Amino acid sequence: MATENFIEFNIRKRFTGFDLDCEASFGPGVTAIFGPSGTGKTTLLNCLAGMAKPDEGSISVDGRTVFSSESKTDVRPEKRRFGYVFQDSVLFPHKSVRDNIQYGYNLTPVGSREIDLDHLVDMLGLSPLMSRNVKNLSGGEKQRVALARALAISPKLLLMDEPLASLDARFKGTIISYLKRIVRELKIPMVFVSHSLSEVTALSDDTLAIEGGRTVAFGPTRSLLGSPALAAVADYAALENILEGEALPSQDGGATSKIRVGEAELLIPAIDAAPGDAVMVSVRAGDIILSLEAPQKISARNIVKAVVREIHDLGSQVLVFADVGERITVEITPGALADLSLRVGSDVYLVIKTNSITVMS
Repeated sequence: MATENFIEFNIRKRFTGFDLDCEASFGPGVTAIFGPSGTGKTTLLNCLAGMAKPDEGSISVDGRTVFSSESKTDVRPEKRRFGYVFQDSVLFPHKSVRDNIQYGYNLTPVGSREIDLDHLVDMLGLSPLMSRNVKNLSGGEKQRVALARALAISPKLLLMDEPLASLDARFKGTIISYLKRIVRELKIPMVFVSHSLSEVTALSDDTLAIEGGRTVAFGPTRSLLGSPALAAVADYAALENILEGEALPSQDGGATSKIRVGEAELLIPAIDAAPGDAVMVSVRAGDIILSLEAPQKISARNIVKAVVREIHDLGSQVLVFADVGERITVEITPGALADLSLRVGSDVYLVIKTNSITVMS
């Protein structure tokens, strides 16, 4: 069983004009390494993977020391048994999807194969692609193959470097949906690098925020979102709620579709989905209007009752966490907060235009 402090590290790596100096303990869930470009996120991930060697410090995973400058321990990457998904997939271009996935699987000792390959292929929806050459795949398909290849070795840990950065919204939703399924079904600890606060809040249990090679904030992602320390390095203007909904029957002739998110029903742009299908959508926190009363005679089609659970005044903006059976983050101004006299526990209505919702599936 994974230990509570699944990953523990205290490392320093020096570059000309830049030092990475970080210490943290990660649990066995999903942890994000967040921060702007050039802050040392990928270097930290590569140190955990064994692809970069720290100058000083130690790294242990599930009670096993994989690096220690003091004891001169440095376990080779292939001996650490970590899966690694790169930003640009890095598949073998001359091999088929099947051969890419089976490459690591065949190198894994039979006694260490904890993940059934057929189940993995089915879970990631790759069965129709197995005989295709990877050169003929879309970006989202390549990333799914890269995930399958990393998981085929039955890794103790899955590391991902900006796994969504090169994908458009539709493919991002697909990969997020598969990552959530991997967490639910395979329960493999994950660490992923991202500069997108939206991706971090959608996927991670905990977040390590770094800037200039140093930790600026660390803790549960939901608590950290309202932290002034995180606000100093995050772009809240781009913050989106990435939500997993369930398709519902629609009665308007196909002009729109309907999904359930938590206890709320939302009208979204029309999609081709059967009732019960999982649908990923996103809506910017700043595109949601808060009202104390249900608006009348208004063009917005989504008027959703919610309860305010948290309010975080960050100075130039305010984040309100509203509960609809699923947490939705709303960005308002300090003036709006004062005018509405919002309090934790207030009943509110979220007003969301249908065309403000982006379908990501």
